[in-house]
Order: sequence, then structure tokens, then C-alpha cells
Amino acid sequence: MVRHPHHDPDGGARAGRSRRLLSRHLALAVLFAVFASAAAAASPLPDRPFLAYLASWYEPAVEGDGSKAAMTRLAGQVDLLALAFARPDALYPPGGELAGTGLQFQFPTATLRQAVRRMKDRNPKLRVLVSVGGSAYRRWDRYDEHALARLVRDIGADGIDLDYEPAEPGCAASGGRVACRTDGEWTALVRRTRAVLPRPLLLTVPAWSVGAYGEGQWADARPRSPWTGSMLGLLRSPEAAMIDLVSIMSYDAGPDYDPIEALAAYRRVWQGPLAVGIQVLPSEIPGPRFTVAHTRALLRQAVADPRVGAMLYGFNLAPPGPVTADNPDAAMLAAEICRALGRSGCGRSR
Repeated sequence: MVRHPHHDPDGGARAGRSRRLLSRHLALAVLFAVFASAAAAASPLPDRPFLAYLASWYEPAVEGDGSKAAMTRLAGQVDLLALAFARPDALYPPGGELAGTGLQFQFPTATLRQAVRRMKDRNPKLRVLVSVGGSAYRRWDRYDEHALARLVRDIGADGIDLDYEPAEPGCAASGGRVACRTDGEWTALVRRTRAVLPRPLLLTVPAWSVGAYGEGQWADARPRSPWTGSMLGLLRSPEAAMIDLVSIMSYDAGPDYDPIEALAAYRRVWQGPLAVGIQVLPSEIPGPRFTVAHTRALLRQAVADPRVGAMLYGFNLAPPGPVTADNPDAAMLAAEICRALGRSGCGRSR
């Protein structure tokens, strides 16, 4: 789960659709390989993408010139920076301000636009996304893709990170297949978003830790959760071809969770770029801490897949206590991720 300041942790560690829908999925499965290949070919991202979230509620205020905002000094090795979080039901009329969007920056739209421009001047390969949803914003029934598209264009961003986290996905297995009540909403959200933000604008999707479990060799994979299999319907649908990156929220899932096993389960249904999630804050439920050593060991295994990168949650979040290799901050983890992805110039934020 991507945390919000009002995050309610459940981490995917706590423990359908009709036959007509299952039949539809079976029919679409034949088409999936074609669409997945198209998605992989169409993605403008590097094979090992590095996405990081920016917690807008901790971004310091800045007077006037957005080129002096703290966010402009972030580490240059990030490919994608997701501004977290906008409301699905964002209020953003033409030429609007940020107050109704859900983003919690302490400065106006014009200042954010200047900050985005400055970050891109410093790192020409950087793409900036507006992350929509998270664990607190729930009004997906009022999703306003047109307002969000206006926001993306007004601040000079490059697309949307669609962080749909349904409270009760209603997933069930039947005949070896998982179907969820939210499958139709997921595909509709992706389709509607892509309609207003055509490529080369980006559409990325954070995926639940156990969202690809529940079928085949992962039918009984642990931990069991209401979100087991919750991403399968989307990732084998035609709408999967509209997605540029799937980032796995490989944290807050408990001690039984194996990110590498989850990565293999996602790879079975998604052939495009994947990112393994790493978080700055200690888990709110029992589970491993993302120390520098743990992050290095995890990514050493993950990058055996040539189309796997990393996701970091996130910049502006500070762990409690002194920063050390066993209690790293975002800059320390970003540098370690950079090295694990085989890049040069990996250092702390400038």
C-alpha cells in the first residue's frame, strides 16, 4: 500500500464475479499475449525504470520562485517522480489552483509548474507524474479524468500514476481463476485515463503486494489476503496495453511475503516494465526493514529480469532516529537503488 498521511495500515496481510465474467476473461486470455507485447513495445520507459514518490504534505513552503523549491534538489537518478496524492474527484477548473486537487503543496500552481520545469532542466530524462488516490482518497465513483488531465498539463507533468486501492475488492477463485468485483472499475479507470492522456503521456499503476497471487503455482501463496489476485483482471485485459509501468507495493505485507516470488507471479501476466517497491519508513506491521543491505540483496535478485526496476516510497519521508545503513533515509536508499540498477553518478540528494 502506498501510504498517505492518514494511512490506515492493513498491508495486504489480513486475510466473485459470475461465470459470465469468468468466461469473458477466458476469451480475453487468448488476446492477452498480443496486447502485453504491444504494451512492452510501446512503453517509452527504460528497461529498468526507477520511480519515486514525493510526499507533497511534507514539501516545504517556498515564496515566489518555484525553481528554489526543495523538490528541485532531488537525486538526479530518478526516471519518474510521482507527486502524491491527488484526489480522484479533484476539483481543478481551467487555470485552477491546487486547493481542490488533494495535492498538499504549500504553494500555488504557478510555483509548482516552475519547480517541475527546474527539475527537468536538472534531469532532462525525468518524467513527472500526478499520483491519484492512495490509501485515503476513496471517491473513485466521482473520478474526474478531465480535471486531472488539466492539472497534468498545467504543471508540465507527463502523466498519471493511477493508485486505485479499493477497500473491499471482493476477490474469489472459481475453477482456478480469480475474479474480483473491482475488475470492471479498474479497467474503466485505465481506459478513461488513457483517453484523456494519450501516449506519449504516461500511465503507471501501483499494484498490490499479493495482487498477482491466487492462481496456478501461486494459488496458495502466502500471505492470504482480501487483495489476493486483485490485479489479475486488469493485467490480462485489453486495457493492460494502455499501461506503461506496473510497480509492486512490495512492503507492509507481513513476514511471510516474498517480493521475488510476487515478482515472478506478476511477470506471468505482465510482460512490460515492472518495479519492485521499497519503502523508507519502517513497516507498521511485522516484516523486514528496508535497510541498505536488505535493499541491495532484494534488487540483486530482482534485476535478473531485464525489465525490472524499482519504486521508492518516498521522498520527504524521514525514518525515526538517526540515519544509518540500518535506518536509511530516502536519499540513501535512492543511491543504493541507483547502483543496483547499474547506473553511474549514484549519490545522495544534492
